[in-house]
Amino acid sequence: MPIATLPPLRWTGDTGQVAYDGDTITLTSAAHADWINDALGKLPQHNATALVFDAPNSFALSARVTVPGPRTTYDAAVLCLFADRDHWAKLCFEFSPQGTAMVVSVITNTLSDDCNSTEVTGDAVYLRVSRVGPGWAFHSSLDGVEWTFVRVFHLDTDLPVAVGFMAQAPTGDSCVATFDDIRLHESPPTDLRDGSELVTPDDLR
Repeated sequence: MPIATLPPLRWTGDTGQVAYDGDTITLTSAAHADWINDALGKLPQHNATALVFDAPNSFALSARVTVPGPRTTYDAAVLCLFADRDHWAKLCFEFSPQGTAMVVSVITNTLSDDCNSTEVTGDAVYLRVSRVGPGWAFHSSLDGVEWTFVRVFHLDTDLPVAVGFMAQAPTGDSCVATFDDIRLHESPPTDLRDGSELVTPDDLR
């Protein structure tokens, strides 16, 4: 079933488990599913699969993401970018080894650069990924109105990039991730560090 506000979706790998309810996407990860190109030399992991569409030349994609408890370490609902196994990025609502939910970003140009951001109280947060000229930006929000800058970055590839949704459960048997209030804006934020920038329903595709 298509999502009315998005282009047609496809999987980056094997067909994953997905359910649609109107404009809500619910993904259920396989056991121990992850994407990581470990910077400390462990074997790369690419057994997660994402539901994606071709990234426009200019856009901002946001969604409220929810992961109900109980949770396992590093499980996450994810907005992701994917060119190939050595060039990708993900913005995660992830469960930390310390037992807290956090916004976490991972940027991969051959090896993964992993960075923790804001702690989140509760089982939901808003995430946003934007294409800004030759680069990309990540933001998070507690309410979908005021946004916190996470990072700006570059993917070192000329390959086409896809954007979309993923669930991961690196240490657990499964992770159920729900994405709703999905909004696709035709332009990125005008100021990446101005938290008042809002993706409005009038700008949906």
